[in-house]
Amino acid sequence: ALQAAKDQADSANMAKTRYVAGMTHELRTPLTSILGYAQILLKNPQIDGWLRDTVATMQRSGQHMHTLIDGSLELARIEAGRLRLDPVALPFNELLIDVEHMVRPQAEAKGLRFAIEREGDVPAWVRADAKRLRQILINLLSNAVRFTEAGSVVLRLDFRQHVARIEVVDTGIGIAPQDQQRIFLPFERGSAGRRVSDAGTGLGLTITHLLTDMMGGELTLQSRPGWGSTFTVRLYLPGIAPDPARAQGHGTLLRPATGYAGGRRTLLVVDDQPLHRQLLAGLLMPLGFVVREAASGQECLEIVQQQAPDLVLLDLTMDGLDGWQTAAALRQMLDARQLPIVFVSANLLDHQPERLQALQCQAFVGKPVIESELLDALEQALAIEWQRDAVPAEVPPSAGAAPHASEPLALLPAALREDLLRLARQGQAPALRERLRQARLQWPQGATQLDGLQALADRFDFQALTDLLRLAQDALEEDTDDPRDA
Repeated sequence: ALQAAKDQADSANMAKTRYVAGMTHELRTPLTSILGYAQILLKNPQIDGWLRDTVATMQRSGQHMHTLIDGSLELARIEAGRLRLDPVALPFNELLIDVEHMVRPQAEAKGLRFAIEREGDVPAWVRADAKRLRQILINLLSNAVRFTEAGSVVLRLDFRQHVARIEVVDTGIGIAPQDQQRIFLPFERGSAGRRVSDAGTGLGLTITHLLTDMMGGELTLQSRPGWGSTFTVRLYLPGIAPDPARAQGHGTLLRPATGYAGGRRTLLVVDDQPLHRQLLAGLLMPLGFVVREAASGQECLEIVQQQAPDLVLLDLTMDGLDGWQTAAALRQMLDARQLPIVFVSANLLDHQPERLQALQCQAFVGKPVIESELLDALEQALAIEWQRDAVPAEVPPSAGAAPHASEPLALLPAALREDLLRLARQGQAPALRERLRQARLQWPQGATQLDGLQALADRFDFQALTDLLRLAQDALEEDTDDPRDA
């Protein structure tokens, strides 16, 4: 009887997981078009003013829905035991830099102080699942920023004997004692949290708690209403020797790709949804790719038999031959060196790494397609090098490291620099972009510098924009104080 009850519970759990997977797939399909075409529109320089702000709002709203869908699916995968950890050699400082670049602009836009504090010897390299560790940090820090209106958010790290104690400390609204267990349940929020306008999806803490458990760690909370909260994660993160293949250092974050080096490559997009094929073509053709389309697995096989492309972008869920069957048939024709295959699918529950490996497929990219994820997959599969525009996506750590980035900005009028700095610190994207457009008309000789700042503002990279303006101010003050000027 006990075994029968267990089997029944397992069956019900699997049915629920399949239902969630089917529902999220159906939601992802239209969302793919919404987010994809928003990305394409925002790359068009003719889209400006209130229209650009409107499209950006559509994109942010779509991204929020994307987060909710991903959270629901991820929760179902964890509960069904379908989520697997992938521990690898991880440069820990790079991870912290990435996290800081994501969180600091959110904090400073609200006037909050953000800091990372280290205690003890923090290893340069650890063994961990990079994606899940980043997810834990981002979830906790984003929550702290969301529920803090004044004061600070601090990420505190302490390593002792390969055990990391990670604390996220905020001076926010705090959590009442009766809510401190409930907030870890799906879609639950504390009483104070429900009064916040941007209360999130209600899944972040649930997933963070489950991921911490999966990684063999512990998540605890200390909080006092009106005084703030401290979330503490304890994880086993053993320090290891550097990975020579990835030891080049973090450097600057990648600039937007405008093309690739070498001869033109041909990609075959296989999807039974015409809008999705057109979307991928719209993202890839401006980069210099020749894009061919197939509406089914059978049509894909016929095209490859006639003339093989350089790579196949393959949907999973199609009528007739599905993605797995099509990939198996392609592998009977050509091996992985002759024809790389990248899956692009909204059916994330069927992302099975062991099956990908058996079919010698190179990557799996989820829908809605995030351009950077797709380009990373293509870079690895085709061994290509992206050509990137001249606008820096990250400010180097010191003014001395990149005088070329700061010195031209020092030529901008002081009043303009102060306006831009103030708006960037406040996170007022529409006002910032409008001020840049006005400045371009008033000060045409500074068009090159202003275009660079405009690109950062369009990507909502307020931190990089702020740092560039600060470097310009520092360079100007150093020139003023230079004794050689006397």
